[in-house]
Formats: sequence, structure tokens, C-alpha cells
Amino acid sequence: MQNRLVSLPPLDALRGFVAAARRLSITAAAADLCLTQSAVSRQIQALEERLGVQLFIRNSRSIALTEAGEQLFHLASPWLDKLADLSDALQQEKRIKPVTISASIGVASLWILPRLGAFQAAHPNIDIRLATSNRLVDLKQDEVDLAIRYGGRTHVPDDALHLFGEAVVPVASRALAETAFKQPDGVLDHVLLDLDDRGRTWLHWMPWLSAHNMNRRPPKGYLHFNQYDQVIQAAIEGHGVALGRLALVLPMLKDGRLAAQMDQRMQVEGYGYWLLQAAPHPRPDVAVFRDWLLQQVAQTSQQMAVL
Repeated sequence: MQNRLVSLPPLDALRGFVAAARRLSITAAAADLCLTQSAVSRQIQALEERLGVQLFIRNSRSIALTEAGEQLFHLASPWLDKLADLSDALQQEKRIKPVTISASIGVASLWILPRLGAFQAAHPNIDIRLATSNRLVDLKQDEVDLAIRYGGRTHVPDDALHLFGEAVVPVASRALAETAFKQPDGVLDHVLLDLDDRGRTWLHWMPWLSAHNMNRRPPKGYLHFNQYDQVIQAAIEGHGVALGRLALVLPMLKDGRLAAQMDQRMQVEGYGYWLLQAAPHPRPDVAVFRDWLLQQVAQTSQQMAVL
């Protein structure tokens, strides 16, 4: 049986015919297609020879469709429109599909966002979607390309890539730090900014004070928050002293919004930040963002090492 696809006329010839039929002018059709008038004329002539019928009645100053031309135009014109719409949609979807990275609210606001502007400046054609959530997500089901997760080795998949560890240190605004960090127990003279997270005791002041033998007298007071970025924002605004997760507060330490009591730095053993990716061989945009992310991780690790 003959393959009917082989007998179809060429797409370029159909396109030239439809353009001329819509404008009833070969000159106008040539301008629409960014071709010469003779090129469009040849396309139409080749189509007529292929079909064995005349499609236009040619006069000295105008053209008109024949009956066969009318039939072909009514079939081909909407079909070419649908083909163009689909082509545009597919190209648009490929172009604008963002790289989606999932992270906790604290990691997203304190570590990713301060660095994201540099990536966008270097890669303006790659769109980023930041999905913040403190819950674990299914990367494929939620259409997430990359995820930064916090936990121990047993809490993440085997193929998760370790980014950096966790170190905690008291932090405060520069003005408040002048008194809070002057003496080892100077933090007790100020309000302590606490995180309501039962699962991470190393981010709570009571265990911290007990571990550092500072529980002999109560602090000035406590101010509690349910999101870590709120804790740090309150510290920046001078409302008290926070337990800073060193990797996340580095930008604020560098630009002077926060000061740290580095002699009270504590390493949290067994916990760290991990990178997960949905596909072992991600599409190019995801790979570019992942590699940039790893460069930022290397810089963070170097900065933490010298503090």
C-alpha cells in the first residue's frame, strides 16, 4: 500500500499558496513570508504541477482563486494556523519551563535568595522557580528539579549530595553585640530569640545555655517564632540574640547586619545540608543551575572554614 504521506505536497509550497490566497496578491504574500515575489510564484507553480490543477486565475494586476483553489484554501489555511499554534506552544514551553528548586523557608530566604540575583544576571534566559516548603516533597510528583534538604545521612536518599555541615553560633545586631558578646554569659542580659521547633534542640536556647553552663540565672526574656528566617530578621532589627546557623547567616555577617560570638561556635554532628535532584541526567538548564549552586556551596564552605 502506497504511503500517502509521500504524496502530500511540500509544506513550503502550501505555505506560499495560503499566503497568496489570503492576500490575493503574490507581492503581498512574498512580503509576509520574507521571500521574493518570484520565489512565491515558483512555489505556487510547483504546487499546481504537483496537484495537476490550476489554483489561481491570473490577471495582469490581480489573482483570484479557482474552484480547486478555494477547496484547497479552506482546508489548508486553518490547518496551517493550527500547526503554527502548536509549533509556537511547543517552543514557548521549552523556552520558559523554569528550573524548580525546593528548599525550606529558612534556606530559601537566607541562603538562596541573596545569591539568586547573580545567577539571573549571568543566565537571563533561564527562569527559576523557588518552591519553599518545610515538608518533604516528592520531586517527580511535585515537578521539582532540585531540592536542598537538611538532616542526617539516614534522612536523605543514597544519591543525595552533601553540601555543607551545620554550625551554630550566637548572633545579634552590631549594636546589641557590643554588650551581649562582651562577656561569655552576656547574652543573658538580653532577650533570646527562640525557634519553636521541637525536632532541632540545638536551635533552642535552653539546651544551649545548659550545655554552656549558663543556666544559673534566667535571661532577660524570650521571644518565640515558628519560622527560622523570622528569628534572624528579629536579630537584624535588634530585638535580641539568636542562634545563627552559620551557613545561612554568612551574608549578614559579611555585610555587617549581624555580628557573631565566634568563640561560642558549636558544630552539630551528624547533620547537614544535602542536594537532591529528580533526574540523574537533568536537562541543560537544570544542570547549569545545579553547577552554579555547587559553586555557591564551595564558596560558603570556604568562608565557614576561615571564620
